[in-house]
Amino acid sequence: MSSTGVVRSPDLGPARVRGWLSRRTAAASENAPQKMIVGLGNPGPEYGHNRHNVGFQVVDLLAERHGLHFDRYHKRARIAIGRVGLAEPQVGGTGEEPQALRVLLAKPMTYMNASGEAVGALAAFYKIPPSMILVIYDDLDLPVGRIRLRAGGSSGGQKGVQSIIQRLGTEAFPRLRIGVGRPPGQMDPAAYVLQRFTAAQETEMAFVRPRAVDAIETWLASGIEVAMNQFNSPTGTPGADEPPPFRVPNGEGKNGK
Repeated sequence: MSSTGVVRSPDLGPARVRGWLSRRTAAASENAPQKMIVGLGNPGPEYGHNRHNVGFQVVDLLAERHGLHFDRYHKRARIAIGRVGLAEPQVGGTGEEPQALRVLLAKPMTYMNASGEAVGALAAFYKIPPSMILVIYDDLDLPVGRIRLRAGGSSGGQKGVQSIIQRLGTEAFPRLRIGVGRPPGQMDPAAYVLQRFTAAQETEMAFVRPRAVDAIETWLASGIEVAMNQFNSPTGTPGADEPPPFRVPNGEGKNGK
């Protein structure tokens, strides 16, 4: 106590300040998400069951499986942050994976074509490198019932992915493509992806969405190469061929709004 009767706080010297900052930094690092999983789609209930929103549908199922909730809005995205319990690493993994991983699930609210605005801002804020970001989206080049993982590459005409490439400044981020099939006849692809799955397709998608979540969990536990080997073939045999790329008339991007 000073001569004036005022109680002074204890003197924090430089060493004590450095120790406090170090402990606070370590705590923040422990709570920071290590990987980000992004489902692409359009916001609003009118789009919820569309083919174009299958990315949202898959991350919703992933969140439900692990008890996570999209209860925050940050950087123009609905996000859920929490721990995902991991299965035992598959053969070919590093063998050093933890039993649980803190992850960030994100659903950009920017509409599909501007998805990169949210993904780029989240990646910068949480300091998550592109190699630790998995993007899930619909793909016209794959038939309904097929999923395919890639370690990187071009957007293939998917405008949401192209937006992410532009914002991250690289094509080197993994992605999970969910087949929605090709539009019938001369139907506009943009109109096709903004429709619901047919009843027959929805029956198939009831099995595809959980399989996609399994693929995400394998990526989290064992990495992209192991996940590709396990999930890229409908028979489980690596190396199955894809159908030829779908070419949209007049050169427009293959996915719409």
